Parts: sequence; structure tokens; C-alpha cells
Amino acid sequence: MSTPNKIITEIFTPFQDYINAEQDIREEIRKIMKDIEKPLREITTILQVIHREPNCEQLNAACLNARQIFEEVRQGYAALDNIIPANQYYRYNDHWRFATQRLCFLAALVVFIETGILISKETAAEILGINDKANIHLDLEDYLMGILNMASELARFAVNSVTFGDYERPLQISKFVAQLNAGFRLLNLKNDSLRKRFDALKYDVKKIEEVVYDLSIRGLSQNTAAGDSGSNKEPQE
Repeated sequence: MSTPNKIITEIFTPFQDYINAEQDIREEIRKIMKDIEKPLREITTILQVIHREPNCEQLNAACLNARQIFEEVRQGYAALDNIIPANQYYRYNDHWRFATQRLCFLAALVVFIETGILISKETAAEILGINDKANIHLDLEDYLMGILNMASELARFAVNSVTFGDYERPLQISKFVAQLNAGFRLLNLKNDSLRKRFDALKYDVKKIEEVVYDLSIRGLSQNTAAGDSGSNKEPQE
């Protein structure tokens, strides 16, 4: 007959094995995330060229360089997919959520600089290398957070564009962010963090509108000087 101590040992020993296995997985995830965060920082630094009086060649070179470094990101996510147990994505995704949001933002910024359009969720997942994985995927929330972060970067880009004499870029950004804002207003957001981040979008819109308004009243933009409707009114509150 088993003693009480032996029974307790038999019950709790498997628990410790489970805890140890989970800790091993989390440690492996942390190691992989270091490999992903390194190219993340490099891409962030490269794309800061947009705030330093760039020309078209510099912008194109920065985007090309960023796309090449994204290959390291894809390798990192491939390694991550290999160690995440099946159907355990949401048990561990807190380790890579923030980095994924930042990488979505950077991918979206590259696509905007190259084409002037909004990156799709599918394209973002493809650039990050998580479009065809078995155990990890691109959360809609992470994609949307990345897009909202891009809007703030574009507001800064609009302001800095004026300082180095590019008076047409803010108009392009203004139209794009206004459409982005309209798109987000179609969503009934329930998530607290995403909702708060969306609420901040109106300040980005206002900042860009103020830049466009200043350009219009000074006649510095060909489009606004030609009678753009935004040149006859104050920026939206």
C-alpha cells in the first residue's frame, strides 16, 4: 500500500516535468527573439533616413536594404515556428507580440515609401515570413497596431519633409492617413490597447492637417495653391 508521501510525489512529479519543459521552451523563445530583435533595430535605423533630407535614391536604397535584412527576420520566425507546440500560439505569443507589431510597422513603412499604398495583412505576413507557418501566424491586432504606429511616423515625416523643402510629400501623407483614419472608423474596436492607440490617430491626423494648412496659406504647395479645398479652412480639431 502506498504511503501518503509517495502518493503526493507521484502526483506532483509530472507537474514539475511540465513546468521544466515550459521553461525550456520560453528560454528558447527568448534566444530566438534576440535574433529577431537585432535586424528589427537595424531596419529601424536604416529607415530613419526619411527624417534626414533624403532624395529618391536614398529612399530606394534604404527600402532595398531593409527588405534584405527582413530575410533575417524570416529566418527567426521560422526557428520560432519550429519550437512552438501545436495549438499553443496564445500561450507564448506575449514573447513576440511587441516585436511583431514593430516589424509590421516597418514593413508598412517600406511599402508606403515604395508605392504610397497601405500594406495588406497578407503582404505584411509574407514580408515577416509568418504567412505559411504551422504554429505561428500574424494576429490581426498586431497588424493593426503596426499600421497605427506607421501613422505616427508619417506625421513626423510630413513635418520633417517641409523642413528640407519637400512640400508635396505632406499632401500625399495627409490623403493617405485620412483614408486610413476613415478605414479604422469602420471598425467597432473592443480591445482596450488597440482602441486607445486608435484614439491617438486623431492627433496624427491633426498634426498633418496643420502642416498642409500652413503650406496652403503660404502658397508653397502647387496642389494647395491651385485651389485645394483644404486651403480655405482651419485644420480639423
